[in-house]
Amino acid sequence: MNEELLKETGKNVKTRRKALTGIGILSVFSLLKLIFFGKKNDAISCAPSVQPTTVKMLSQDGKLVEVDIAYLGKSPQKISDKELQEWIKK
Repeated sequence: MNEELLKETGKNVKTRRKALTGIGILSVFSLLKLIFFGKKNDAISCAPSVQPTTVKMLSQDGKLVEVDIAYLGKSPQKISDKELQEWIKK
């Protein structure tokens, strides 16, 4: 009885060791991949951003116009939906 139990335990230990060895090998491959292929390229992938000089806005009669940013002032607060609906001419 003890011999059978020892054989089964030995098989379980061997199976566990094989599984752990496989997991270890896979983790080593993933670490190597990160080390060798994880470096970023020094080249810039896109052009530098340019600050726009104009903004597209809707005029009071509903036409799309471009306005120079220099003419726009900073408004201290946003207008409400009701004020916007009253401002638009139909």
